[in-house]
Amino acid sequence: MNDERPLTLAVIVGSVRTGRFGPVVADWFARQARPRTDFAVDVLDLAENRLPEVLGGQAPPEVAAVTKRLDAADAFVVVTPEYNHSYPASLKTLIDWHYTQWQAKPVGFVSYGGLAGGLRAVEHLRPVFAELHAVTVRETVSFHLAHGRFDDRGEPLEPEGCVGAAKVLLDQLAWWGRALRDARQARPYQA
Repeated sequence: MNDERPLTLAVIVGSVRTGRFGPVVADWFARQARPRTDFAVDVLDLAENRLPEVLGGQAPPEVAAVTKRLDAADAFVVVTPEYNHSYPASLKTLIDWHYTQWQAKPVGFVSYGGLAGGLRAVEHLRPVFAELHAVTVRETVSFHLAHGRFDDRGEPLEPEGCVGAAKVLLDQLAWWGRALRDARQARPYQA
């Protein structure tokens, strides 16, 4: 069974801090994905969809609204900064409120930060998503010293490397997204 509909790609903006740079990076990445016919892009900004930090009990309405969007996604891209050698608490809260929404779906990463470009945050996220039965793709897009890499319109100053990296990441997400969607339709995933 081959489902040829575009994959729903949820691009998750992980930072909620005042003055954050995440929307610049996420908007750029979404502009890379939107022209492709194999994806329908849904940008999920955690600053606009604040989730309660206390987990448990019945999910409040703000969680339910996000849950619907994660359920509908066939693939994810997590746009994350690196805070203290790891990822932000807002991402951990999003992840912990959900379980089945991640299962048997691919996750890619776009990171940004200082000298490490957010790569330590990505390496912390990989085992978390593995625990949730998600498949993380190998390639990433990383912006080292990110604030100095974009112009005032949100475009990279040196687009060659990052545009190429985004294409490879999207190609991998498309392959895994289709393979896993077809597999979930043929046989529901059992965790």
